[in-house]
Amino acid sequence: MAGNIPAVSYKLPVRIAHIIGKMQNGGVEAVVMNYYRNIDRTKIQYDFIIDSDSSNPVLQDEIESLGGKVITIPPYQKPVSYHKALYKLFTENNYPLAYSHLNTLSVFPLFAAWKAGIPIRVAHNHSTAGKGRGETKRNMMKYTLRPFAKVFPTHFCACSEYAGRWLFGKRAMDSGRVRVWPNAIDTERFAYNERVRNDIRMKLNLTGKFVIGHAGRFVHVKNHDFLMDIFSEIRKRRENSVLLLAGDGPLFNMFRDKVKSAGLSESVIFLGSVHDMEKYYQAMDVFIFPSLYEGLGMAAVEAQISGLPVIASTELPVEAKICDNFHFMPLRDSAVRWAEEALKISDGHVRRDMSQYARNAGFDIKTQAEKLSDWYCSLLGI
Repeated sequence: MAGNIPAVSYKLPVRIAHIIGKMQNGGVEAVVMNYYRNIDRTKIQYDFIIDSDSSNPVLQDEIESLGGKVITIPPYQKPVSYHKALYKLFTENNYPLAYSHLNTLSVFPLFAAWKAGIPIRVAHNHSTAGKGRGETKRNMMKYTLRPFAKVFPTHFCACSEYAGRWLFGKRAMDSGRVRVWPNAIDTERFAYNERVRNDIRMKLNLTGKFVIGHAGRFVHVKNHDFLMDIFSEIRKRRENSVLLLAGDGPLFNMFRDKVKSAGLSESVIFLGSVHDMEKYYQAMDVFIFPSLYEGLGMAAVEAQISGLPVIASTELPVEAKICDNFHFMPLRDSAVRWAEEALKISDGHVRRDMSQYARNAGFDIKTQAEKLSDWYCSLLGI
């Protein structure tokens, strides 16, 4: 559905609606917040629309301090009340632009936006489809909704070419209809820092240890069970190994119980949800990322910037590789092969700042946020 830019003179800053879904300190929220912190907020302001069964007070406080709003609505699992609340919100606030980050589920908020007469409707895809056990129901929903992905948006966006092609199709991607916004970050924050490395390793009692790292929510897609198998094989070959895990999520307690049952509690450190992940990359010696699927896999990019050798599944898009520190491995390979590769690429590896590689690959937030601000202004005619 094509939308025309309204011939309206807006009072600055223009408020636009960003539909987030569950705000739970995940990757999507991190991406949106990185851009929000760096856009020109004298021209554009965000209203964050989130499900009522999610909360992240740290982000909410920051959003409000930057002039944004956080608005809660019924969760999308209650479709009737969800649609009514969105339609009411859209009509009462008269937003000129609605931007949905719900991937295939964007059909629902963008239908409400279309019905409410919002002229500019953006669907942004951050993900693809999964593989293996535990993904069947989720994939059925994704593939059922995917044909409707282009019905209600006026504009298509994605975090990578792979994610854009998966949701919007090869023709839309190749024709330039899909705009790719990298999951940009403050690259300098993640640059290698020897002092921070030593401080964190001392704080966590990691001096003299070989540290395998991972960052990601405890959900099926991150493949923590296979990561645990890899770590077990590494420990057989290097007894002083420690697994450092950052993140939370619905499978956190289950996985922690598995670690305890395996008698590995003293060799696995759970950091929980951290807001200064850049410090913990410094303490690691190798980063392992065996995801079942990813729209991009930003943690793997951040780890590379810190100079870490990274081994990741071939289910990540090629855009995730920014330098020669990065090594793809197929998930069909055994945990033994992954362990051997992790040891091989880490032995003799010299850490150095790789932030320039990230900037060259388009991941610098200041550059990308300026482009996003200009894009919003061009859409709105301001």
